[in-house]
Amino acid sequence: MARLSRSVGFNVLMRTTCVATMLEAGHAANALPQTARATVNCRVLPGESFDDVRQTLEHVLEDERITVTPTGTPTPSPPSPLNPDLMRAVERLSAEFWPGAPVLPTMLAGATDGRFLRNAGIPTYGHSGLASDLRDVRVHGKDERIGVRSFYDGQEYLYRLVKALASDAR
Repeated sequence: MARLSRSVGFNVLMRTTCVATMLEAGHAANALPQTARATVNCRVLPGESFDDVRQTLEHVLEDERITVTPTGTPTPSPPSPLNPDLMRAVERLSAEFWPGAPVLPTMLAGATDGRFLRNAGIPTYGHSGLASDLRDVRVHGKDERIGVRSFYDGQEYLYRLVKALASDAR
């Protein structure tokens, strides 16, 4: 845990995180704001309570003039169990596309529609098949992009993975 925590990318995957993503205040450039608002995006780990996260934010802010108001209703879902057949197929095909690259299952710090499927009892996994530059991550940025070769290789990889999984299912 200590070693992985030194990497920002892994550190945020191992704990609940909350980040102020939008700030609003004031009505004019030459006047002190009478009100301010921050939109705080929280990525809550499975098994942690959304209410506990809200209470932690209130405790950290420690000001009765500040209110913490959820903007939506969370839909928690348990992580899907690792599927050995799925992992074998991913490892086998990944070795063809990216020889020597390790395959590590992770949970992303975000949400997908998979939470609804998992809550219905359907194991759900996300896998992009995209190889990207770890020093140039632009996810959700104004300049979000991937390389052209990564895009086409990823499409071929996913096509072959679906074919492999479908034929293994028979």
